[in-house]
Amino acid sequence: MPKINGNEIRIGNIIEHNDGLWIAVKTDHVKPGKGGAFAQVELKNLRNGSKLNERFRSADKVERVRLEQKKQQFLYETDGKLVFMDNDTYEQIELDAEILGDRRAFLQDGMIVEIEYHEEEPLAAKLPEKVICEIAETEPVVKGQTAANSFKPAILDNGVKISVPPFVGVGEKVEVMTETAAYVSRAS
Repeated sequence: MPKINGNEIRIGNIIEHNDGLWIAVKTDHVKPGKGGAFAQVELKNLRNGSKLNERFRSADKVERVRLEQKKQQFLYETDGKLVFMDNDTYEQIELDAEILGDRRAFLQDGMIVEIEYHEEEPLAAKLPEKVICEIAETEPVVKGQTAANSFKPAILDNGVKISVPPFVGVGEKVEVMTETAAYVSRAS
């Protein structure tokens, strides 16, 4: 694994620190009037989710870890575990449902998800950037309401609450960003 200087840590980098694997969530490069510059880094443990704030000086060396990504298909959920299958080997793995956090609601049967591994240990899962969902509940469409920046509340078929333009009605399919739960467009 490559070693990098402490001030080279960027958001999204995965490092080995204090006998654990950590992802950089926030970084702030500080140059005080007195003393040397340092990077103030907020880290999140990939195994247990705990957070840590750490200072790294440019002289500090840290191990940067590269995770292997494998695309796997979601099969089903059982007892708080998500079951995925490797489409090449047909090998199945189980992950805690918490691995997806708030994005769990966007996971759909048969969806291809990118699982990140470190030495055969699955650590993270990435959903596709956008998914198609159906509007289950919203206010009725009002004719003539065409204000450019007006949005109304809506509830998707998976229970997630989002804001949609006034012309979107119940039963319509829409594209939604999985990271932010933001409306993108009507699905074609």
